[in-house]
Amino acid sequence: MVSTIIPLGGVAPSELIVVVAIALLLFGGKKIPELMKGLGTGIKEFKQATRETNTTNAIANENAQEPKSNVDSTNEPIK
Repeated sequence: MVSTIIPLGGVAPSELIVVVAIALLLFGGKKIPELMKGLGTGIKEFKQATRETNTTNAIANENAQEPKSNVDSTNEPIK
């Protein structure tokens, strides 16, 4: 069975063929590669932004967890 080999979340091969046929009718054969290239570029930029955000958050968390060494821990009154 092909549907058990391809992990598409319950999409049957016949349904996939119908979707591809409709896309060909709507966009034409020459436009689809351009659309897929744009989609790939968008996904790449999204992953890069996610990676940068995770790095920034990790750095912020490291800085927040460092002990404050410049805080005066003695209980002397301020003059």
